[in-house]
Amino acid sequence: MPKVPVYDLEGQQVDEIELPAAVFDAPVNPGLMHRAVVMYLANQRTGTAATKTRAMVRGGGRKPWRQKGLGRARHGSIRSPIWRGGGVTFGPQPRDYRQKMPKKARRSALRSALTSKVREGSLLIVDGLSMEQPSTKGMARILDNLKAGRNPLIVTAEHDATVYRAARNLPGTAVMAARDLNTYAVLRHGALVMAREAVAAVEEVLAP
Repeated sequence: MPKVPVYDLEGQQVDEIELPAAVFDAPVNPGLMHRAVVMYLANQRTGTAATKTRAMVRGGGRKPWRQKGLGRARHGSIRSPIWRGGGVTFGPQPRDYRQKMPKKARRSALRSALTSKVREGSLLIVDGLSMEQPSTKGMARILDNLKAGRNPLIVTAEHDATVYRAARNLPGTAVMAARDLNTYAVLRHGALVMAREAVAAVEEVLAP
């Protein structure tokens, strides 16, 4: 089992914790992590881009001129795609970009991401990560004490509204409950600042 130090809010080491090997010392699979990230980004797309076809454009019900006798090209509608103001040929239409990935594969990718953070030394376990009142300045001081860098991800055992409100105005900083962790969030952010209680919550979700 990998051992990592536990820090207090002042950035001082107060203890050491053994992380569950099944979650934080798993085989690192870059290909699986890539698949999970691609799936996550694809699922964020709304797919609402749309253009009007010639059937949707207003007007054009009457034939602009008769078929023969005028020396002009044949046309059936002024809303043909080759006319100014006409419909769009093969334009984008609303679609679903969602991708699926087996639950076991998603969890394995997340274990790979967490393991890579441990091996990089980017996992910071914090004892007593809580606040009585939301304070952006106080949260910035805590992250500075921990040397968490510019874009940390704060992981709490459960949703903590006070911690969320304290950190939401810090550029690049995100707060997430343990059950909401995903591969993209772990890899996108630098340091992973995890409450001590969140370790057990993550193990409960991800233990094979």
